[in-house]
Amino acid sequence: MIVAKKKPIEEVIEELKDYTRILIVGCNECVTVCEAGGKKEVAVLASALRMYFMNQGKDVRIDEVTLERQCDHEYLEEVRKMIDQYDAVLSLACGVGVQFMAEKYARTPVFPGVDTSFMGVTQERGVWTERCQGCGQCILAKTAGICPVSRCAKRLFNGPCGGSTKGKCEISREVDCAWQLIIDRLKELGRFDLYEEMMPVKDWSTERAGGPRRITREDVR
Repeated sequence: MIVAKKKPIEEVIEELKDYTRILIVGCNECVTVCEAGGKKEVAVLASALRMYFMNQGKDVRIDEVTLERQCDHEYLEEVRKMIDQYDAVLSLACGVGVQFMAEKYARTPVFPGVDTSFMGVTQERGVWTERCQGCGQCILAKTAGICPVSRCAKRLFNGPCGGSTKGKCEISREVDCAWQLIIDRLKELGRFDLYEEMMPVKDWSTERAGGPRRITREDVR
């Protein structure tokens, strides 16, 4: 899932202080799971903003809605009939949802209410960790399902480096060496022969380095 964290309330207020009709739009997908932008977070933020503007003596209308997703046309259409009632939208979706909302409703300013961080997993309640950077050329079949692109600080394809000590990365004793994890799992799977193969140079054009990416499937268009 896409993991995000709440923006500081001070930053949100700074962006919205000149508007008097604000719609806060949550997303019922990833940001709900990571407790950053779902219905509950929309309600809490709306209450905080109402309290702030009331204390400032400003009459500001703040409404709330949570969509199933903000990255699909069909769900964004749900706010079409109401969007003209507002002079600003605060989206609590990931950066993808914010941009798609802004594209669809170009006459209304759309502001982000969260900081999009990475694609990851729920390690435990309140803890999310990175697992994927969407590099466009997945090599997990060769690395026992552990990604060196997202989990190795140096993104090494043939590791570990000399900075690895007792299974930990040199950047922090709390960070596991990705290549130690790969080696241990390959041994457990009886596939250590894969480690002995030199990994070819990666085609980074499939990653963000190649510019904005697009996938088109004619069979589903």
